[in-house]
Amino acid sequence: MSDLEILAIPNGQFAENCYLLTAGATAVLIDPGEEWERFLTELERREARLAAIWLTHAHLDHILGVGEVQSETGAPIWLHPADRPLYDNLPQQALWLGLRVPPAPAPQHELAHGQTLSVGGHDFTVRHTPGHSPGSVSLVGDGVVFSGDALFQGSIGRSDLPGGHHETLLASIRRELLSLPDQTRVLSGHGPETTIGSERRTNPFLR
Repeated sequence: MSDLEILAIPNGQFAENCYLLTAGATAVLIDPGEEWERFLTELERREARLAAIWLTHAHLDHILGVGEVQSETGAPIWLHPADRPLYDNLPQQALWLGLRVPPAPAPQHELAHGQTLSVGGHDFTVRHTPGHSPGSVSLVGDGVVFSGDALFQGSIGRSDLPGGHHETLLASIRRELLSLPDQTRVLSGHGPETTIGSERRTNPFLR
């Protein structure tokens, strides 16, 4: 039986899903959004050390808490280089919504397609899934895919934001996500959990 615990933490005005993965005394955060104090509280409750911050993409709702989380934990940040311009423009992204936030700290590591990431002996493979943003990635392992804002229950990500492209997104989903087994759990950046099989059969954007 797997010792990997996955906790979804919907947070902030965007109802963004941050995920805390813990295996023993080691943890990883995926997409720490707005309510960073909640993420640190859950980490402390588990008495786990944060080994990394993995980012599926660099839209502000997924990275608003990155600076505070890294400041408190020292955990390195992983980001696909194609989303670095978006990431570096966090203050400008925030201004579109009337928010004032400081720049995010520079990532320490670059994500690449086919790369393997690990938490407590559990491996996840990086799949580049552009279309919502140029550097969007999905993380696959342990019967789960963290799909960022590429694929949702009954929907797909927006492609009308800077760097988005509808046909590229559909191609990414078909190539990198629908190729996964039907029983694969889909944990996305917003909304409830689903499965690859359910989305293959019922998602109106993919049928």
